[in-house]
Order: sequence, then structure tokens, then C-alpha cells
Amino acid sequence: MNRVRVRILIAVALMLSLSACLGTVVGAAVDVSLEVAKVPFKVAGAAIDVVTDDEDKDED
Repeated sequence: MNRVRVRILIAVALMLSLSACLGTVVGAAVDVSLEVAKVPFKVAGAAIDVVTDDEDKDED
């Protein structure tokens, strides 16, 4: 009976210690996916800046 309790205690300790690692991995994956989602908007913004900067220089 003591062996079962020790195994359960070890299993619980391992699960608790791995939950922090899992949270870090999930957080990193969310950060990466958010950055990937922002890329098209950044590219479009850069293209608009290039077009508007050229027009502004012609007016000066």
C-alpha cells in the first residue's frame, strides 16, 4: 500500500512540475502565432508608406 501512495505522490509531483513547462510552451506558441498574424498588416503598412512617401516627395 505504501508503494502505491509513493507512486501517486511522485506522479502528482511530476504533473505539477511539468505544468509550468507546458504553460511556457503554450505561451511561446501563442506569441509566435500572433506575430505571424501581424506580418501581412506590417507588409501592407510598409507598402502604403512607400507609396505615400513617393507622392509626398513629388509635392515638395
